[in-house]
Amino acid sequence: MSAVRRLRCAVQERTLGAAEDLDWAMGELSVFRTAAAEGKDLDDLIRVYVPEPTVAFGQRDARLPGFEAAAAAARAHGFAPLTRRAGGRAAAYHHGCVVVDHLCLQEDAAVTQRARFSAFADLFVRAFARMDVPASVGEIPGEYCPGEFSVQGPAPEHPVKLAGSAQRVVKGAWLFSTHVVVADAAPLRAVLTDVYRELGMPMDPRTVGGAEDVHPGASVEQFVAALRAEYADWAAERGMSQGDLAV
Repeated sequence: MSAVRRLRCAVQERTLGAAEDLDWAMGELSVFRTAAAEGKDLDDLIRVYVPEPTVAFGQRDARLPGFEAAAAAARAHGFAPLTRRAGGRAAAYHHGCVVVDHLCLQEDAAVTQRARFSAFADLFVRAFARMDVPASVGEIPGEYCPGEFSVQGPAPEHPVKLAGSAQRVVKGAWLFSTHVVVADAAPLRAVLTDVYRELGMPMDPRTVGGAEDVHPGASVEQFVAALRAEYADWAAERGMSQGDLAV
């Protein structure tokens, strides 16, 4: 990861709207791509927000025969069906979740994708530990949006996916986006069950859960505070100062 002087923290007090929140991240990535092309310095930027009910489909999902039916199923559950430009498969989130976008200039961004997945998965595990939620890195068989670097937690009945990440890399920069499930996983389980059925893809509904299932009483507010504390340490280790900006 590139060495920069400051970590900018975007403070988003309320959602901009399901589609607008996704567009914001891509718009910022364009700013980073332009800076890289022009040889300009640009400090890291993270944004943390609580999203509107959304099913974020991957671009491969959008090419499947069952995509339109899956999108209709999402709408029937009250979730906006959107297609994200970062990688991954269908994931769902709502007001019991947190989305974290991290943008950075990096010359060799394309060749360090795996290292980023590993490093940030560990960062999220440490953030969960700050709120006494045990977590580890690894794919759960049958999980939605499967990935080697999923963050999982040992819920009483079955391991659940606590966080999943996707990346979008452009020349000279990257966007790393993570969705975290904290509370109220039942609506997510219901919509993902129907969405994956329509897509014709396997998915074990037992893997859909959140921090609340692992540690009762876990809240979005607690997670955001824990994440900010963990990122403060992350920045300090790199000699970076921090500053907030409004969205």
